Amino acid sequence: MVGAVLTQHTAWTNVERALLRLRERVALDAAAILTLAPDDLAEALRPAGYFNVKARRLAAFCAAYLTAGGFTGLDALPTDRLRHTLLAIHGIGPETADDMLLYAFERPVFVVDAYTRRIFARLGLLDAQADYESIRAAFETALGPDAPLFKEYHALLVRHGKERCRIRPVCPDCPLRQDCPGATA
Repeated sequence: MVGAVLTQHTAWTNVERALLRLRERVALDAAAILTLAPDDLAEALRPAGYFNVKARRLAAFCAAYLTAGGFTGLDALPTDRLRHTLLAIHGIGPETADDMLLYAFERPVFVVDAYTRRIFARLGLLDAQADYESIRAAFETALGPDAPLFKEYHALLVRHGKERCRIRPVCPDCPLRQDCPGATA
């Protein structure tokens, strides 16, 4: 869940560097993270970018996590209530909350990220300006409540978005090119 907070607006490779620096200082658990002074936490998170903001967000998450009874306390909540609880934490938005729900709590909640929006907008299957909740609901309705499927689907979208459907797409060898109205020469 720490990674979900840190990956906001940054590449995973930078998050890994920040996690390594954080692990050099404390264990990766909420109570240990909260023992760090705010400046020390921010310095550990420097590679993840926006490190002062992320330090405040991570501290807020860790405090709320402990107050809620840790993983066991949060996991006992029904999915809708757990999502609402996560969204109430400073700095936790829908994508981060859904990432935690799917990957940490194994709940069938689809994660909508920039890759999802870009790929499906280029394919002409969604309006890139559609709101997060309507996109999430559409995926969940189309795929049915299946956490392992959502994880696999999301991972494939991330991979395709990084390898082919980048901001500047690499269309010539794309397996979706035939069906993609957004494909370039």
